Amino acid sequence: MLISSNHIDSHNEDLLKKHQNKLVFTASEINETEAIIQKLIDFQIAIPSWALGTGGTRFGRFAGGGEPRSLEEKIEDVGLLHKLNNASGAISLHIPWDIPTNYGAIKTLAGQHGLKFDAMNSNTFQDQASAEHTYKYGSLQNVNKAVRKQAIAHNIEVIKHGIELGSESLTVWLADGSNFPGQLNFRKAYQNTLESLEEIYDALPSNWKLFLEYKCAEPNFYSTTVADWGQSYSYVKKLGDKAQTLVDLGHHLPNANIEQIVSLLLMENKLGGFHFNDSKYGDDDLTAGALKPYQLFLIFNELVEGMDARGMNHAKDLGWMIDASHNIKDPLEDLLQSVEAIMIAYAQALSVDRKALVQAQEENDVVKAQEILQNAFRTDVRALVAEARLRSGAALNPVALYRSIQVRQNLIEERGLKTMATGL
Repeated sequence: MLISSNHIDSHNEDLLKKHQNKLVFTASEINETEAIIQKLIDFQIAIPSWALGTGGTRFGRFAGGGEPRSLEEKIEDVGLLHKLNNASGAISLHIPWDIPTNYGAIKTLAGQHGLKFDAMNSNTFQDQASAEHTYKYGSLQNVNKAVRKQAIAHNIEVIKHGIELGSESLTVWLADGSNFPGQLNFRKAYQNTLESLEEIYDALPSNWKLFLEYKCAEPNFYSTTVADWGQSYSYVKKLGDKAQTLVDLGHHLPNANIEQIVSLLLMENKLGGFHFNDSKYGDDDLTAGALKPYQLFLIFNELVEGMDARGMNHAKDLGWMIDASHNIKDPLEDLLQSVEAIMIAYAQALSVDRKALVQAQEENDVVKAQEILQNAFRTDVRALVAEARLRSGAALNPVALYRSIQVRQNLIEERGLKTMATGL
């Protein structure tokens, strides 16, 4: 399905007067609104190809119909999102779920939708039909060198796919670990993983980055071989300048101070990017900002401060991507909500009075510092986010327009009610 400019123009015309009134009020509350709006226009959040179908758990998956049946249809769905919000201008592919059969045709299709290819993602947490060896006991950590070689070869293959598509980064997430005490030797597992990562790192083009993700638990529940940001940092520090840590917001123990982790990784120039989601109990992969919007704001507060301290480009120097599972929601609606929540948190962080905050910190004025941050968080910046969309030719209210033109119903008519997207 294609969304026309006429759809968007008509939708915006109906909401314009109310939006303009809100924008005037917001501008009276926040300084430098024009600079914030421009940063919001520039900011893009990649959509992962696996998030375009209905998610699920190990107990069940309830597809909603009209899911993309091919890589081409996944690109078309991200194009729909980007047309609605003009903030989803990249797609992140997962191999082997999304191997292109014709690189030129896929690049052309992506270009028609205004999309580029973000980080490539490898998969050594599942056995593939054509694989000789199993990853039941790990991949890059495995005691069997043949298994490690197979996993290394897969990652190098993913890099080659990415080169053809114009990607410039590889994300490695490992399910490696153990379920029971004594199952593996921690030191040997680390050393095997490091040696495997070194071979993958050596295959990177000069302009590429390797992002190493971490996870405290699941699918292994006694230990994971890249369990936290410190372990990821240990690996990427040894690998070299092209290796950095990737932070998934759901991959932490309860009540972890993610904003402090972000700050320190930025300081060390080892923060590569983000997988945005939200959680209540663990790696729930829920809609970004749905449960802990203040935490999301605090993370962005540290990101803005840290990136500005290093003179970084907010839009280009880190990788921004959603990693969510939409167990009972329409995936496209959920992704629109996540992008909106991320943009709101970013705008709030941009509105923080930095000079006043630094002064309060230097004077140990704890109350003043708290007031500055909470004032920014409690200020409604949605009009700034909507104005950024309006100036970009996107919809003032993407979810409302999506529903009014019945996108999901149209996709079901085109693709069928029983379609199932590739992936988990």
